[in-house]
Amino acid sequence: FPSAFVGNTDTPAPPSGGSPVIPSLVGPCNPTPSSVGFTEVIPPSSGTRKARVLYDYDAADSSELELLADELITVYSLPGMDSDWLMGEKGNKKGKVPVTYLELLN
Repeated sequence: FPSAFVGNTDTPAPPSGGSPVIPSLVGPCNPTPSSVGFTEVIPPSSGTRKARVLYDYDAADSSELELLADELITVYSLPGMDSDWLMGEKGNKKGKVPVTYLELLN
């Protein structure tokens, strides 16, 4: 069968004008949280509860909150969040906390 490809060994010539064409990036180089779709999480005014931490917990990443046994924190749930986790706050720090490490208080 004849080949549809012709054995052209010539390398293509660069575009005329002497300078190579370099693609450029469009948009901000340092995206802001609003440009990437992040929004600040504001806890609901109702639905927050106090919880006592049962065991020390080392945060796996920056989205989680480090916990120490016997401290009191404020917790709340967010829509769409895994039911095994709650959002926790202590002082000015916020992050996900595992429910199994908490005793929810009234």
